[in-house]
Amino acid sequence: MSDSTFLIRLAEDDDDFILGLVPRFVDFNLPAWRKRHECIEGIRKDLSRHLDDQPSNSYVFVAENDDGDRVGFIHLQKTQDFFTGRHNCHISDLAVSPRHEGQGVGKALIEHAEEWAREHQCQLVTLAVFPGNERAKALYEAAGFNLDLLRMAKPVH
Repeated sequence: MSDSTFLIRLAEDDDDFILGLVPRFVDFNLPAWRKRHECIEGIRKDLSRHLDDQPSNSYVFVAENDDGDRVGFIHLQKTQDFFTGRHNCHISDLAVSPRHEGQGVGKALIEHAEEWAREHQCQLVTLAVFPGNERAKALYEAAGFNLDLLRMAKPVH
């Protein structure tokens, strides 16, 4: 772990950097019915829409290190809790540049999400993660995340 601090700012002209990290979201064993190229295309399309259209309640932040290098990003969405109706902060996407892994970037982005959630009176910070994404699951568990709902799927032929 490094002693680096990170500047976390709203994304501006960072589309190429952000979209370049999309393959990180499927860099592990996917469920058998998921095709890597379809996942990449779907995530890229969704992120592009959020970056281009900037819908309300959707915020993309970029982390920079002390040298001004972009090292990761997080996409937050303000959502409504199904059970309580209160606001939640949902981490839609979080990725760290491979060469900056292990330097505390992911932890700093999660801390930013938590602070953002407090500022926006959110009840929970939520996220979804593929079961095979052990790297991300370890990060989230270390940050205090626990299972809330378990989404299950079955292909229908």
